[in-house]
Amino acid sequence: MKSKDLQKVVLLKYNSGDHPRKIFRDLHGGLGLRTVQRWCKMIDENGVINLSKPPGRTRIVRTKSAIKKVKQRVNGKRKVSERILAKEMNISKTTAHRILVDDLNYRAYKFIQEPMLTDEQRQNRKKFAHWIKNNFNKNDLSKWLFSDEKQFDIDGVYNSQNMRIWAPSRADADARGGIRKTRKFPTRVLVWLGASSGGLSPVVILDKGSVNHEVYIKEVLPVALKFGNKTLGKYWVYQQDGATPHTHKLTQEWCQKHFPSFIPKDRWPANSPDLNPLDYCIWNELVQGMDWGRVKTKTTLIEQIKRSVKKVRPEVVLESCNDFSKRCYRLLQNDGRYLR
Repeated sequence: MKSKDLQKVVLLKYNSGDHPRKIFRDLHGGLGLRTVQRWCKMIDENGVINLSKPPGRTRIVRTKSAIKKVKQRVNGKRKVSERILAKEMNISKTTAHRILVDDLNYRAYKFIQEPMLTDEQRQNRKKFAHWIKNNFNKNDLSKWLFSDEKQFDIDGVYNSQNMRIWAPSRADADARGGIRKTRKFPTRVLVWLGASSGGLSPVVILDKGSVNHEVYIKEVLPVALKFGNKTLGKYWVYQQDGATPHTHKLTQEWCQKHFPSFIPKDRWPANSPDLNPLDYCIWNELVQGMDWGRVKTKTTLIEQIKRSVKKVRPEVVLESCNDFSKRCYRLLQNDGRYLR
């Protein structure tokens, strides 16, 4: 507990009628008895605790000058490690950490990757958000079927920052599974999935070569049409991004002929995964639900994908789809920039 917090506690307890010795016992060694008695005497005389200098010994390393230099050094460059900072400042790593966290109230944040948007793309995103705002209400947007494709491979998902093994040595860590082996050309499958306020569509596994407009029309669109009609009623809207199989002339004609309504190729803004519930929420939920330890072959990969789709919580799907309208509003507020 910091000195100012201790002062507040002592002041509150003493004004409540507690004796200095009782305050000392309640603090469990946070302050010495003599210090508590001295502070209580200050309260009797002045009504407050007024310290002429900070408690504790005088700082000789974490000085105001050192704090100022660390701040200038950190603000001067985008990235710096505590180890390098301590070496350059000729201070310990612990001192560097305390200056950053305790004195400057800084926190370490990971770099975030996001699509690079051109000015034209930002303007198109704003136009799209205005179009949504002017043509659809909340009930209309609940009748949207969002769709997307994602590549899965048998090497799975790996986060080098968060996945750690505690062991007394590197050799022990390696023996306990601390080595992650990856294939140069891992087996992959392309997965299509639809999401709406009514739930998730059946998953479509596209694992027989490349996917062109013919494959998309034959294997994906009939599944989307059947699910949309069954789940969303007579009038609903089919969404798809600007991938080549989606924007092909024959695909657009099929959508125009069969769907009650759909987002044409020139309407959905390019480079906008932050507007698709599957991209900003549902895919991650699906990936986390997979048992990657069981994924050894293409067959087991497909099995785990199908099982994980069933595990995605309905409330997550509903909430992520409902967030679409909020994201369009935020898009107008932040001048079309990428949404986190």
